[in-house]
Amino acid sequence: MKLNVIITGTTGMVGEGVLHECLQHPDIASVLVINRKTCGILHPKLIEIIHHNFFDISAITPQLRGFNACYFCVGVSSIGMREEIYKHFTYDLTMYLASVLSVENPDMTFCYVSGAGTDNTGKSRRMWARVKGQTENDLMQLPFKAVYNFRPAYIQPMKGSSNTHKFYYAFAWLYPLWQMLFRNYVCTLGELGEAMIRVSQNGYQSHILESRDIVKVIKNNFSTVG
Repeated sequence: MKLNVIITGTTGMVGEGVLHECLQHPDIASVLVINRKTCGILHPKLIEIIHHNFFDISAITPQLRGFNACYFCVGVSSIGMREEIYKHFTYDLTMYLASVLSVENPDMTFCYVSGAGTDNTGKSRRMWARVKGQTENDLMQLPFKAVYNFRPAYIQPMKGSSNTHKFYYAFAWLYPLWQMLFRNYVCTLGELGEAMIRVSQNGYQSHILESRDIVKVIKNNFSTVG
């Protein structure tokens, strides 16, 4: 099945990697990205919308119709941030955009990049884990075709990425070792993007995908709708 996808957050490391994977993938027919500033990429498949207020997308809503997948890669760090501010830019923003997309594209599969350690019971002492968990839970209630919550731990960046933090380059050379010692907790950006495409086409047995599931989707070519 050919996919027409929307990607958010392509000026960040994860979104940039997912975009790269989609542009190279033969099953992706078109890609629409929504950014506050340009991602700086030109490609025949790619359409970019520059929009500054993500809490009001009424002006661009007509351009968001006709898509069957969304890869939601927007995210902010919780370090030094009060819970109400973090929740505003994590929960409120995600739910607003997702709610609009679910109305305009009821046949859409929504893939949300959450993170390892996310807690959807509301009991975690870690503020970010509770907020991400609530976001996951409430996304599942929207009238999408399917919602998949991706919880990667360490993500190996792509070579040549322009949005990768220096921290990742400092440790990237250790990735082969981490694959051997912590194989359930690591994946590459390419694998993350490929897994999103696979679950959009074929589904998956769980609506939560940890790092090991991301790799499993690709290696076993799952076609079980969750």
